[in-house]
Amino acid sequence: MLAAGVGRRLGAEAAGGTPRPKILLDVGGRSLLRRHLALLEQAGVARLTIVVGHGAPQVRAALAETVTGLDVSTVENPDYREGSVVSLWTVRDMLRCTAPILLMDADVLYDRHMLERLVRSMHADCLLLDRNIEPGDEPVKLCVREGAIVDFRKIPTEPHDWHGESVGFFRFSPDAACELADRVESYVAAGRRSMEYEEPIRDMIQASNPHRFGFEDISALPWTEIDFPEDVTKAHALLPELAA
Repeated sequence: MLAAGVGRRLGAEAAGGTPRPKILLDVGGRSLLRRHLALLEQAGVARLTIVVGHGAPQVRAALAETVTGLDVSTVENPDYREGSVVSLWTVRDMLRCTAPILLMDADVLYDRHMLERLVRSMHADCLLLDRNIEPGDEPVKLCVREGAIVDFRKIPTEPHDWHGESVGFFRFSPDAACELADRVESYVAAGRRSMEYEEPIRDMIQASNPHRFGFEDISALPWTEIDFPEDVTKAHALLPELAA
């Protein structure tokens, strides 16, 4: 789980008046962190590693105060002000653990069924896609042509039939996770530390056969990524749906 960023676009006021990490954002009386832990445990996940950076002591303190059945650890990215590819690079050895991997953004409020769809998907290598995408360059697009993923980027370049928004949750087979670790290492070794972590995933998708990577359409499920103050408002508005 990637939780190292500063969250500049959210601002201290929207985050509760203090420049704390977004993973500690309170939504309906529970932090995103507590919600993640509960949902991951419910989905059958046994081990969680959180990449921390900005506000790392606060995240560790919150974990120390939280009772969970998960085996939770943290890895610190001291260069968290650089691109998120560096955060993924800090856990490259864990990507090589020869087990299936879930990779997740921490700043997402979501329905529990999204994790279930990801964990139980028939696709060993799987992304989540929402067709209800807002216009503009901000959402990361998952682009599909003839049923196969052909591009994965905020501003796509490949021709495609349609696209949806990536949720920022991924499931990788052991082979794909190892390949991703190699690609992330290549990015950092080449000095491409300002890039976002989606870029090496895009490279891997485009270098593979067309149907190696699949997707689950979760358009009917409530969720939101929290980047801007208006996303906090949206998150609170989703609580009745999530409770139901």
